[in-house]
Amino acid sequence: MADSPATAPAVPRPDGLVLAPFRGLRYDPSRVDLAAVIAPPYDVIDDAAARRLEERDPHNVVRLTLPRDDAGPGSRYPRAADTLRKWREEQVLRPDAQAALYVYEQQADGHVQRGLVGALGLTPAEDGIVLPHENTMAGPVSDRLALMEATESDLEAIFCVYDGGGAASRAVAAADSAPALLDVVDDEAVRHRMWALTDPAQLREVTTDLHDRRAVIADGHHRYATFLRYQADRHAAGDGPGPWDFGLVFLVDGSTFGPRVQAIHRAVPGLPVATAAERASDAFSVTELTGGLMAAEDALAKAGVDGPAFVVTDGERAWLLCSPDRSQVDAALPADRSPAWRALDVAVAHGFLIQQVWGLDDTESTVEFHHDVASAVRAARDSGGLALLLNPTPVAEVAAVAAAGDRMPRKSTLFVPKPATGLVIRSFDDA
Repeated sequence: MADSPATAPAVPRPDGLVLAPFRGLRYDPSRVDLAAVIAPPYDVIDDAAARRLEERDPHNVVRLTLPRDDAGPGSRYPRAADTLRKWREEQVLRPDAQAALYVYEQQADGHVQRGLVGALGLTPAEDGIVLPHENTMAGPVSDRLALMEATESDLEAIFCVYDGGGAASRAVAAADSAPALLDVVDDEAVRHRMWALTDPAQLREVTTDLHDRRAVIADGHHRYATFLRYQADRHAAGDGPGPWDFGLVFLVDGSTFGPRVQAIHRAVPGLPVATAAERASDAFSVTELTGGLMAAEDALAKAGVDGPAFVVTDGERAWLLCSPDRSQVDAALPADRSPAWRALDVAVAHGFLIQQVWGLDDTESTVEFHHDVASAVRAARDSGGLALLLNPTPVAEVAAVAAAGDRMPRKSTLFVPKPATGLVIRSFDDA
C-alpha cells in the first residue's frame, strides 16, 4: 500500500548546485558512424524529420527519443526500452569504464559554445538553485515520464546556463589540451567535440566552485519537470535515494562559452501593416523605414539598446516602433509581475502592443511564431497581415526574470545551438 502524503518518504533536496560525474553510455565509434546516429532534441523533430533520421541509420537515437506506436497505442515506450536493451547487448552502446564530467563543445558559424555534461542534483524551483523561466504543459511531461519509466535512462540533457568564472569554467576552457573522446560534424555543419574529466582533485574543485551558484534552464523545461516527477514517484514507492535524484544536464557558463540567443518573431494575419503602424502612433514613437529588411533589422537592434522596440513589416513597407509611453505600458501590464518581467520586450509586445494597442486576442490563432525573419515576412504576405520583429532577449534578462520567480511569456527565447542528442546517455543501470 502506498504511503499517504503525510508519511511519504522525504525527497532529497541538495543545499546547492550539485553536478556529479556519471558513467556515460555512448555509441561505440567502431560500430557506427556517429554523424549518422545523433539527432536534434526530440521537441524540434517533426514526423518527416524523424523518418529521415530513422532511414539514415538503423541505430539513430531518434528510435529511442521518438519511438513509434506501430504495434498499437502505448507500444512506443516498451519499444524504446527493447531497442535500448538490444543496442547495449550488441555493444553498439557501451558504458564508459570510469565516471566523469564531460566537457561538450559545439562550433557553428564562428561561435563556440562549451560546457559541462553531468548529473544534476534535482531541486524544485522554490529552492532558488535551478530556475525555470518558462511554464510547462502536462502532455509533454507525461510523454517523457512514460519514456523514462520504460528506459530507466536520461536520454537527453536539459540545457542550463549560469554566471561562472571559477574553477569549473577554467576546467572547461582547458579541456581541449587533451585528445577529444569524439569529434563529429552534423548535417547543419555544427562541429561537436567532447572530453572526459576524471581527475578526482579537479572534480572536487569543480564541485566546490558550482555549489553556491544558480543555474537557469535555457531549454528542456518539460524534461526537468519530468526528472522531478520521476524522482517523486520513486521516493513515494519507497525506493529511497538513487539515480533518480539526478538528471542529465548540459551546464554552460554564459559569461565565457555561452549560447547565442535568437529572437522569435511574430506574424499577425489579416492586420495590414500600415493600419498597425497608425494605431501604434499614440503609444510609440513610430518611424517609417527605408532600405529593405536588413536596414530594418539594423534599426531595430540600435533602437533596442534604449528599451522595448519593434519593427512591423509586410516585406514591402516597414515601421520602427520604439520609446513606448511608459504610463500606458504600466497600466496595461499585470501589476503582480516583477519589474524584470514588465521590462521585457516580449511582455510589452503581447500585453501592451498586441492586446491594448491593436485590440487583438493574444491567442495562437491570432499570433503566429517564427524562428527567422524570412518565414515571418512570408507568413505576413500570405495572410495580408504583418510580421512583428523583435530583438533577442539577453541571457541576463532571462536570468533576472527567473530569479524573481516569474516565467517568461511563451516563445520568448531561442538559445542556439541546441545540444545534440545521442552523444552521451545517462543510464540508471550504470549509476
